[in-house]
Amino acid sequence: MDSASLNLFTPVLDGIDRWAQLAPLLPVIVVLELILSADNAVALASISRKLRNISLQRKALNIGISISLILRIILLLTANIVIKYTIIRVIASIYLFYLVIYYFVQKKDQSISDKNVTTEDDNHNTLISTILLLSITDLAFSIDSITTAVAISDQILVVIIGTLVGVIALRFTADFFVKWLEIYVNLESAGYLAVGLVAVKLIIETVFRTNDITDYSFYFILIIIFIWGFYTKKETS
Repeated sequence: MDSASLNLFTPVLDGIDRWAQLAPLLPVIVVLELILSADNAVALASISRKLRNISLQRKALNIGISISLILRIILLLTANIVIKYTIIRVIASIYLFYLVIYYFVQKKDQSISDKNVTTEDDNHNTLISTILLLSITDLAFSIDSITTAVAISDQILVVIIGTLVGVIALRFTADFFVKWLEIYVNLESAGYLAVGLVAVKLIIETVFRTNDITDYSFYFILIIIFIWGFYTKKETS
């Protein structure tokens, strides 16, 4: 084989060597996506559960998470802008704080909660509004997870693959949480506490422009919150 032929294969060989170096990062990004999606899954499950019809819940989750996947990829491609303009992270954290406050205010006033429960006559507008809410909520969470993923690797294709796997896992995880919310007394509250934790993390990282302050403490507190969430089962008649 002459040198000209070898030169033709050089980009391919370089690509294989590059992927061999990047491959170990992929499971790390996927695991991070799974960890960071636990609170996200609870929030999405809680939102979809307002549609009392199970088939509508699944439809809303499927469409909402599909839309959020497209939005996540757009976020990845514009990650430098997201990181540069801190106002985007601030808006995301404010929205997450709003979700937490709204949930606990609604929980405190049971009559308000009852009025907001959708009946079996779910109409088209309710389904659309639920899908939009699911997409926006996942987008807010994505601000945190994507900036974390980009900090680990600047190889956009690796991050996109990790994000894709994470979103698929999120879809199935949300299904489990829809069922678990009917079993565990404190799980929904734990999920929203975790949402608040993500909002605090975003604010701290935005103010101090670093991930080092919150990493270990964030995961430790997150684990404690979910241990509490899964600790007590609802009494069955």
